[in-house]
Amino acid sequence: MKIKEIEDRYEIDLYSRRDIVIVRGEGCKLYDEGGREYIDCASNVGVSNIGHGNRYVAEAIYQQYLRLSNCYSIFYNDVRAELAKKLVEITPEGLNKVFFCNSGTEAVEAAIKFSRVSTGKTEIISAVRGFHGKTLGALSATWGPKYRKPFAPLLDGFTHIPFNNFEKLKEAANEDTAAVLLEIVQGEGGIRVGKKEFFEKVRGYCDENDIVLIIDEVQTGFGRTGKMFASEDYVTPDILCLAKSIAGGVPMGAVICNEKIHLPKGSHTSTFGGNPLACATALASIEFIEKNNLVKRSYEMGDYFIKKLENIHTPLIKDIRGKGLMIGIELKEKAGKYVKELMDRGIIALLAGKYVIRLLPPLIIGKEEIDYVVKALEEVLRC
Repeated sequence: MKIKEIEDRYEIDLYSRRDIVIVRGEGCKLYDEGGREYIDCASNVGVSNIGHGNRYVAEAIYQQYLRLSNCYSIFYNDVRAELAKKLVEITPEGLNKVFFCNSGTEAVEAAIKFSRVSTGKTEIISAVRGFHGKTLGALSATWGPKYRKPFAPLLDGFTHIPFNNFEKLKEAANEDTAAVLLEIVQGEGGIRVGKKEFFEKVRGYCDENDIVLIIDEVQTGFGRTGKMFASEDYVTPDILCLAKSIAGGVPMGAVICNEKIHLPKGSHTSTFGGNPLACATALASIEFIEKNNLVKRSYEMGDYFIKKLENIHTPLIKDIRGKGLMIGIELKEKAGKYVKELMDRGIIALLAGKYVIRLLPPLIIGKEEIDYVVKALEEVLRC
């Protein structure tokens, strides 16, 4: 049986598969089973910030696996301690305690629980078009009806307000509001960039009303937006949710909290959270980002990419927006067929809703690859 036939036969049919079998990655390129090369402008939905097949990170994985791969957190561990210290050092000032988990949705689940137990309140406010994961608590915070409807009823106590609308947030808040949960840039929601003034007002309101501010940087973290963390240009949260690119492609998540967060011992744990293998991988990935100035490179290449895109002249484009190498091209018609045409031209891109082409290339992408992508976009969007 061929690879496609095996997956179709033995896996639950939950994904809208593209007609391609990816078997290898190197740098910012992917390769299918026939050896065809593709420029990766998806990064596994923002996971592969340092690119594919990174030998520096691969060596860290190899050495740590030989030394110790798992160590439950009832025991102290050297590499876990080192990563916790590193995360506190590189995240916004005031965040000083870390909980390790395995994914973005787990990080959000933890943040919801942490805010409820720390405040003694239950209600959570999040945003229209916000995406925070698909486990039950995170899904309750996620807005998209297509994700929510099949699994209703979801958890009580969740309200969605228009993004960047502080007055609506104040109307939604009440004496039982435990947390406000927001993305700085809405990824799945169409690469919609938050307004600094909105976030500053939310920060002040949360401080005045004993509300925890949770910032979800699962997709925006580790250089994606031209800053190590997008919130650096906005506000410091009480809880910061991280995952995706934290460990160079190895599954991992983390929640970084400030002094407001207090938890009963044993109230929230994770078998694999903070395992030494993932921690060593994360340390190597962060070190690679820092040593190779990938945050600065993300800013510079993102600026170059957006300027090139703005020179595409077609009535199909409604808007181009983004930060760093997190870019959205909103079209006046559904974007799915254009994403397929890009793939036919050797470019892997994503959708962000029905009308937005989402570009999330590895931060190591160069001008030559960007120029190729822009040329292909010019061709597929030509009327």
